[in-house]
Amino acid sequence: MPNQPYAALYVRDFRLFVATRFFTTLAINLQAVVVGWQIYAITHDPLSLGLIGLAEALPSIAVSLYAGHVADVVARKKIIVICISTLLVCSVALWLMSWNDAAWLVQHGVFPVYATIFISGIARGFLTPANFAFMPQLVTKDVFRNAITWNSSFWQTALIAGPALGGLIYGFYDVQTAYVADVLLTATALSLIIFIPGRTLPPTTVEQGITEKIKAGLKFVFNNKIILSAISLDLFAVLFGGAVALLPVFANDILKTGPEALGVLRSAPSVGALIVAFALAHFPIEKNMGKTLLWCVAGFGLSMIGFALSTWFWLSLLFLFLSGVFDGVSVVIRSTLLQTLTPENMKGRVSAVNNIFIGSSNEIGMFESGVAARILGVVNSVVFGGCMTLLTVIITAWKSPTLRKLQKLE
Repeated sequence: MPNQPYAALYVRDFRLFVATRFFTTLAINLQAVVVGWQIYAITHDPLSLGLIGLAEALPSIAVSLYAGHVADVVARKKIIVICISTLLVCSVALWLMSWNDAAWLVQHGVFPVYATIFISGIARGFLTPANFAFMPQLVTKDVFRNAITWNSSFWQTALIAGPALGGLIYGFYDVQTAYVADVLLTATALSLIIFIPGRTLPPTTVEQGITEKIKAGLKFVFNNKIILSAISLDLFAVLFGGAVALLPVFANDILKTGPEALGVLRSAPSVGALIVAFALAHFPIEKNMGKTLLWCVAGFGLSMIGFALSTWFWLSLLFLFLSGVFDGVSVVIRSTLLQTLTPENMKGRVSAVNNIFIGSSNEIGMFESGVAARILGVVNSVVFGGCMTLLTVIITAWKSPTLRKLQKLE
């Protein structure tokens, strides 16, 4: 069974875990589409879309290192339950703000939405390292790498369905119905995680005090050239190369479509990533991991340039799909590197550092996209980001021969 492509899915607790993460991610991404379209409809300002990312990234960055420490010393299931409960409260708050076609927000401004996203950012800052550290405790070592791939697959599936579902519900019904769906999905995730038995924490590291333990996690990442190079590469690629925050502008002003099409556009990268994840479950990457990672990040940058220059919906959809294909490979490689090379009792702290590099760079990248769009124009800002991604790949390949020459983890 360990060599089967579906080996990890035979484990009950792992199935419940990936289902929990699936519904949580589904809700978060459904909410992102609805909030983005709602705020742009009220403000008509691309920068306001970037501020959504900033409102979530700042608290996530602020708590990440401490959250990583907590994930290494507090029962990880308990952290996950508290975080999903907080996300549920935030979803309910957004739903209540949007009664009567969000007339209250039109009258009082969108600051309450940003405040709610800020709180959810704190919760996500704690949730990410807890998830990262809890998953390896649910499977045996012989199916560990298979579990990493399937965990990524379910996550990518939620990234597909969330935006599409959000756009469709918003477009065919209304914003209140979309937020009801958000609430129900988050509540489902909360109910699923409860059925997973808690796990005993691994022995803690020898450092005394919170500060010393956090420093140990940072030292581990910065002393490991492969991990540092991989997450640095993805940091700058996501920071400059993404265009998610600007998709409402592309959908509305350039491609002349509505919220339904926005959901499809948001889902296209994840469709490509999901296909890749399923392929990698059956045909794992066994050699040239470093070069594959570099080429895929470069492919991501080229895809974003193509998307920016396209004025035809179907061509734009194709470029977003290709960006997901390339990004999907890099996600699986990076996740495998992090999970395999990180000691069990440091996974929370290492994941926290990764979250600062990668997770929060998604939201800061949204802010960067909004600012760049204000200065350069929407199309030029995405082209600029794609070019910066290519430059990042060149510099990483030059400065990190250890990563470039990496064949396989064994």
